[in-house]
Amino acid sequence: MSGCLPRIRVLDMTRVFAGPWAAQLLGDFGADVVKVEQPGSGDDVRRMGFRKQGEDGAETGETSSFLAMNRNKRSIAIDIAKPEGQQQLRDLAAKADVFIENFKAGGLQRYGLDYAALAAINPRLVYCSITGFGQDGPYAPLPGYDPVFQAMSGLMSVTGNAEGDAGAGPAVVGYSVSDINAGFYATIGILAALHHRDTVSGLGQHIDLALLDAQVAAQSHIAMNWLVSGKPPVRGGTASQINTPWQAFETADRPLMLAVGNDRQFAQLCRVLGLPEVPADARFATNRARMAHKPELLPILQGALRTRPAREWMDALNAAGVSSGPINDFAAVAEDPQIRHRGMFRSLDDGAGGAQPMIANPLNFSATPVTYRSPPPALGAQGAEVLRDWLDEA
Repeated sequence: MSGCLPRIRVLDMTRVFAGPWAAQLLGDFGADVVKVEQPGSGDDVRRMGFRKQGEDGAETGETSSFLAMNRNKRSIAIDIAKPEGQQQLRDLAAKADVFIENFKAGGLQRYGLDYAALAAINPRLVYCSITGFGQDGPYAPLPGYDPVFQAMSGLMSVTGNAEGDAGAGPAVVGYSVSDINAGFYATIGILAALHHRDTVSGLGQHIDLALLDAQVAAQSHIAMNWLVSGKPPVRGGTASQINTPWQAFETADRPLMLAVGNDRQFAQLCRVLGLPEVPADARFATNRARMAHKPELLPILQGALRTRPAREWMDALNAAGVSSGPINDFAAVAEDPQIRHRGMFRSLDDGAGGAQPMIANPLNFSATPVTYRSPPPALGAQGAEVLRDWLDEA
């Protein structure tokens, strides 16, 4: 046993992204995670994304999306439409610490697999339901996917190029941010409920998590800007809503992201750019003044930055304590010396003599390190093993 959660058993009855992401995190922390899938088809995400290609060009293995969400799990195929499948899952739930599901609100009740039914069998069970809109409310029965929640949460109203700029209009974030945020919240909630069970009550509880709620909450300071001021945030491209300069600028060869966090850093930026007079101008002396006078300030900075390549500016700015960085594609990310040093791109034995690429968990525990014990499982591959381990069945 290893990791922070070596004695925790998790039934992962989720599909696609949010639930599998949460369950994978628990698996990374050492929990025994069993992925419960429909026989024959399994998780929908087994058919979403790109597949690796063999030397002959033929597709091999699971999809990139499935591989991203399902390491450190074992798979069992159970047909919950059949009474024997329902009973088998109840038997497993009786031995579990955590049950995660993302069926429609109330969808498991007809199978006798809802929280009330399983808590009656196992009062210590932490049961996490992840849905689009939650277990109640006017939208509870509705389906939904990530871009819908990005739109409805307000995120798309602040994401994309500003009005009047080329390509103006709302844009989706380039990955399934609502799913991933919900997965993080689910993991936090599950860990909190386990702690309460083990230190306070001795009992599990039901966690009701909605992707829409999670995405609204994750917008934090941007949403709070509106609550405090009454002014709606706007789309700003790469620019911050509250600081300036805090955006991408053109250099002699490629874009460079600048993030100036205070007035001292602004003075340092101007010194490096050869503009020592700018911080002394009352229009630019404070961040509040700079925000009010962005149309005058930005062309001054842009004109200076276009005179040298991005690498030269980065070296000079880093030496002056001003944060800057390139806008990398993933090939550049993988080659970045800091990313390589931190080991964020790794490979895992795929169980067939090959190497499965993966993106590492970013948490580094001093005493209970994250472990990568197994690649994402084939559908139902460990069913007999799980039944033996959990239920002492042959």
